Amino acid sequence: MENITLNNGITCPVIGIGTFMLSPAEAENSVREALKMGYSLVDTANAYVNERACGRGIKDSGLARESVFISTKLWPSEYENPNAVDETLERLGVEYVDLLYIHQPAGNWLSGYRQLEKAYKEGKAKSIGISNFEGKYLDELQTEWEIVPQFIQVEAHPYFTQKELRVTLDKYGIKLMSWYPLGHGDKSLINEPVFAELGRKYGKTSAQIILRWHTQMGFAVIPGSKKVNHIKDNLNILDFKLTEEEMAEIAKLDKGERYYHRTDAQLAGFASWKPTFERT
Repeated sequence: MENITLNNGITCPVIGIGTFMLSPAEAENSVREALKMGYSLVDTANAYVNERACGRGIKDSGLARESVFISTKLWPSEYENPNAVDETLERLGVEYVDLLYIHQPAGNWLSGYRQLEKAYKEGKAKSIGISNFEGKYLDELQTEWEIVPQFIQVEAHPYFTQKELRVTLDKYGIKLMSWYPLGHGDKSLINEPVFAELGRKYGKTSAQIILRWHTQMGFAVIPGSKKVNHIKDNLNILDFKLTEEEMAEIAKLDKGERYYHRTDAQLAGFASWKPTFERT
């Protein structure tokens, strides 16, 4: 496994198993099987309502706790819950997480960030992050943080490389973790000729070429799947390296266009929605 070093000195695997949109049963199975085949990063969230399942999958993998990098996110309706971090740890069945995010810039998000900083100081989170904080939200957070985050999780792929955001990230040494890494299933991205050409050269699929591009951009990437063969293929990207010229060719695909466009109305809805957590 390749790792990236964060601005607080700890390391994070470059590729992990994502669990967005997976049911508890699917998440438990995917996490267990992914860890058995060599993954060591698991990403979940309060909002995915599968944290307990991920915890079961981690336990059933047989790996020691310190061998798994666990990433999760507090949902906006939890930002003002003083027990949110402890309840999240309880669902996962662990004493600490390796990375704790606030999920959206909604509700009292500064209260949420203060929870992260407190968890960091208490050792309940080894690193902290912000998810979907771009533009004005990141600008405001920079004036408020006591502890600089280690990660930001945002949409990123060859059509949308977050060029503008990365200027700010590089200033603070904040690393980027990609979601929608394969373009949210957009066939036009997967079918770009450059990926097919590189796939033939390296004996890889277009998706594997794109995932390798992410890691060579310095991003961590968390593709999710409930299919074990896809999970295995997604990990099978570390035995080759794209050249500088090939990375430059892929860079030409950047359109500066995202797939997901969040509205202020959605943010308001995020703040009022409460996840129905899985029971023990």
